[in-house]
Amino acid sequence: LSLLTYLFLTLLFVACGNATETADTMEDDKETMETPAETTAAVSLTPMPPTQGFPDATITDWTYKNGTFNYATTGYEFAVPTPDANSLMCANSGKGQHAHLIINNEPYLAKYEPTFAQDLPDGDHYILTFLSRSYHEAIKTDAAHRAVMATVKDGSFAATKDVTEPMLFYSRPKGTYVGKAETENVMLDFFPVNAPLGEYQVKAVVNGKEEFMIDNWQPYFLKGLPLGDNTVELTLLKDGQPVDTPLNPVTRTFKLEADPAGGE
Repeated sequence: LSLLTYLFLTLLFVACGNATETADTMEDDKETMETPAETTAAVSLTPMPPTQGFPDATITDWTYKNGTFNYATTGYEFAVPTPDANSLMCANSGKGQHAHLIINNEPYLAKYEPTFAQDLPDGDHYILTFLSRSYHEAIKTDAAHRAVMATVKDGSFAATKDVTEPMLFYSRPKGTYVGKAETENVMLDFFPVNAPLGEYQVKAVVNGKEEFMIDNWQPYFLKGLPLGDNTVELTLLKDGQPVDTPLNPVTRTFKLEADPAGGE
């Protein structure tokens, strides 16, 4: 009887130990399976698909008099949608094509008509303007932009001279993006002047931690951005070092929001 009791107690102890080990293993497996779901995906930067070309788009004249800008263009039309806008799945302006006007280090102003009033304080200003597609991508040609150091006096250009130093102007992202259609693919776009990429580079730092080196001038999609405020800092580099030039680097903050109606 004693031997049978001993064998029974031994089997019971082993069974309980195995059950405890199995429970612990299952709990560990559960934690392992849950961890990836709780990890935020990293932000990525990918080239946008090829976009609508504007080989003949030209700013033939550009003036600022009595507080009013006036653009004369060929090969381009203001306030119409760019034909490929719906295929790109990114933020698009319902007002159509427009010019971006960047004054010093400020966010761009979108202008949907070739003539418009705009206050400029007296003094010297770096000014870049370029023709844009309706989804805010710059037309990246010499003829479709002007970059000047302008002296403003009493609401008019008193003098202008072309920018000759290498400079980088930030364009997008900007403002607030709402809903999956706008927040899934957020366009990064900028305009280098006298700084051909390849010879120069652009460093993009997203939210202070994700860093990307760019040596090809084209628009990009930022993917995996979190909802809420986000930042992008752009720095013009040469040989891996920041270029000592005005307005370099530049940082912008923009916001991503869920669809308030509850959709994606």
